[in-house]
Amino acid sequence: MNATLLSKENNEAKFKMEITAEEFENAVIDVYKREKDKFQIDGFRKGKAPRSIIESHYGESIFYEDAINNIFSLQYPLAIDQLDLQVIDYPRTEFGQIRKGEPIEVTVTVACYPEFEVKDYTGVKIDKVDAEVTDEDVENEINDMAKRNSRMVEVDRPAQDGDTVLIDYEGWVGDEQFEGGTAERQPLKLGSGTFIPGFEEQLIGAVKDEERDVKVTFPEEYQAENLAGKDAVFKCKVHEIKEQELPEINDEFVKDVSEFDTLDELKADARRKLEELKQKRAEDSMKNSVIEAVFEANDIDVPDPMVEQELDNMLNEFDQQLRAQGMDIQTYFQYIGKDPADFRTEMRDEAFKKTKTRMIVTWIAEHEDFEVTEEEVSQEIENMASQYGLEKEKLVEMLGEDNLGMIKGDLKVRKAVDYMYDNAVIE
Repeated sequence: MNATLLSKENNEAKFKMEITAEEFENAVIDVYKREKDKFQIDGFRKGKAPRSIIESHYGESIFYEDAINNIFSLQYPLAIDQLDLQVIDYPRTEFGQIRKGEPIEVTVTVACYPEFEVKDYTGVKIDKVDAEVTDEDVENEINDMAKRNSRMVEVDRPAQDGDTVLIDYEGWVGDEQFEGGTAERQPLKLGSGTFIPGFEEQLIGAVKDEERDVKVTFPEEYQAENLAGKDAVFKCKVHEIKEQELPEINDEFVKDVSEFDTLDELKADARRKLEELKQKRAEDSMKNSVIEAVFEANDIDVPDPMVEQELDNMLNEFDQQLRAQGMDIQTYFQYIGKDPADFRTEMRDEAFKKTKTRMIVTWIAEHEDFEVTEEEVSQEIENMASQYGLEKEKLVEMLGEDNLGMIKGDLKVRKAVDYMYDNAVIE
């Protein structure tokens, strides 16, 4: 096989492959050997008919299509490697005449990764993001810890905003009780916004064992079309009223909920963790600002096939997220009245931005020639194994060589982002 480049422009390459007569004949023989058992010819046991007999019955070209497909699938990767092409889509092919004993010409047209140069990725000016931790931040963190360790206690007073009430209710529209509008001993935190707008506010002031009518209007965009925009009455009965009882924040509380002995020690630890978290968030925000600035400074031709591939990835990731929640993507689209085409249209701008950003950062990673050590790859795999609760060796086995190569590429990209950030001007 010999490959000759005919043209390369507008992110598309056109080249010619020549498959020799001998290569094609060998491919036909391979197909014959694999397929001969499928043919029953009079005078021969099944699978024993010579190739010439099968061809005389079914035509000389009976094995040509499979032979061409097989030899192209083997030699196409060799051709793009020989021509040093970085293809990004499936090829379009035109085959010349196919005659026994003659070479075959194949003209291939395929989209290629664009050639470009990234500019202005060092010295980017960005605003500093504040990472200061205040005393109020620390107090809020300790208070949140107290809330997580609180308990609900029943109270003998009218319900207040923030209380949790235990209620029965029946929903009526006019003289008809509607389906799905009934519950018994349903807990509801007043002020949570869980129920229909206006419902929770009307239970404030209710007392234990009180029966109260709650009048609401369903939103116009309510998911149940038969109720959308309708006025309704919920006949409610209050069984219990509970409030959140917070523990007293002192040294005894600290001993109960942490490894520390004093409140001062807990506050110092909370401050340290908040400082680490805020610093990380501030740094991530500034890195995103650098990436955004370089994105805007570079006008790059992003090929449609790459955007389509990113949309495929986004659709697959969304499907996996839904499945983790017990729903598949087909059911989701039916529920919201849309289809995958609508999703792709709505997400196209985001897919374009992701694709262009990845192209920019990958270019920087390659042209700055960052090195990734085996120790760095090993540490990354350890981090992943810990995250997924797997043994490192098991994860390596699951990933395979291709994914290990992707991990190395991802680490290079991170180094490129860090390089841009380290060389930015923070004002």
